[in-house]
Amino acid sequence: MKPKNRIMYIECKGGELAGAARIGRVHFSKSGKSIHYDGKTFETLNGNGYKANYFDVETGERYWISGCRKDGMDALYNTDVTIDEDIREEYWSQIRNQPQNKDISQFRARGKY
Repeated sequence: MKPKNRIMYIECKGGELAGAARIGRVHFSKSGKSIHYDGKTFETLNGNGYKANYFDVETGERYWISGCRKDGMDALYNTDVTIDEDIREEYWSQIRNQPQNKDISQFRARGKY
């Protein structure tokens, strides 16, 4: 059974290779086909996106949304990442295993490329 919510990496592509990125708690629809975050609803591109896997149902804007990596290399290209206040301590302690960083709210993600 899939979780109803999860801390995930959310990057707005905005027609670019790298965009504004956040780490936050997303909520899944009952069917699991939609993701809700920050007042937005996202649906999957079913593998038809270029460097994106979801789109905002209201604006059509494309996003990369994925589970957070333990090494923090969530981005494909270098970008600044903001961590939502309500999950910051949980992110640093449980996902990154670096509880000493619990006060850090932004970091530069090294991308794969």
